[in-house]
Amino acid sequence: MPRHPFLHSSYTIAPTPFAPDGSIDRASIATMVEFLIGLGVQGITMLGVMGEVDKLGDAERDLIIDDVVTANRGRVKICIGTSHVGTDRSVAYSKRAVELGADALMVAPPKLAKPNDAALRAHYHAIAAAVTVPIVVQDHPVSSGVLMSVDFLANLAREAPGCNYLKLEEEPTPAKTTRMRAAAPDMVIFGGMGANMLLEELKHGADGTMTGFGFPEILVKICAQYAAGDVDGATQTFYHACPLIRYENQPGINMAIRKYIYAQRGAISHAHVRAPSAPLAADVIADLHDIITRLGFGQHMKTKGA
Repeated sequence: MPRHPFLHSSYTIAPTPFAPDGSIDRASIATMVEFLIGLGVQGITMLGVMGEVDKLGDAERDLIIDDVVTANRGRVKICIGTSHVGTDRSVAYSKRAVELGADALMVAPPKLAKPNDAALRAHYHAIAAAVTVPIVVQDHPVSSGVLMSVDFLANLAREAPGCNYLKLEEEPTPAKTTRMRAAAPDMVIFGGMGANMLLEELKHGADGTMTGFGFPEILVKICAQYAAGDVDGATQTFYHACPLIRYENQPGINMAIRKYIYAQRGAISHAHVRAPSAPLAADVIADLHDIITRLGFGQHMKTKGA
């Protein structure tokens, strides 16, 4: 029996759809949820870093959460990012997300002038005390600027069982996954980082993935194959997709690439990213289509000029 229903699961970090004028494209939220569920994901995570969350107002957050939950109709798990530099605001975001129907929360550590374990522990304890749903601790020092040790994360999970879920993104992720699994055998560990090291993360003890990708069904397949004991099959699937995973993960344009793919696949109507981000350059799009065609994924895309 699995330790937890979240185990061996593929959660996709979904983008926030915008219309060309920058407003929230509510119709595309519904089509995107249907698209992702149809691809077999076990969960959808909204309002993460790659969801352009820093460009959203509080009312927009509520609108997006409500629309995603409504479109989902309880079919898969909905995880909502509720990170904030202030503990009170993160608690408020977390309680509001649960009120709107979130099944889980994703919370990154707050940036502190002088990071210390006591302050971080108090932050997570306050959130855990305010809600009853799982809290996925996002360990991504590149975006948060905060390093959390294996001992800190293991102790936090023991002190606050609601925090016994980890989105492990401190590189090198496979090595930390091994140490984390040894320190907290029952912890639910998700890989991330755009699936760059997904295969190795699974080999080192990760239970699944919580990350974004323009072809989420590939990550679903890798996790399913690995969970079924088909390591060779998972390896073959991963290696075949690696060129596209690598290309999409380019810093600064990764979200724009993912949105472009989603739009080309009919999941959302527009690939718009809010300012100050810019649309993709023509040569980036040309290279992307070349990779997708060479990998045999072109049947899922519209024509290059569409």
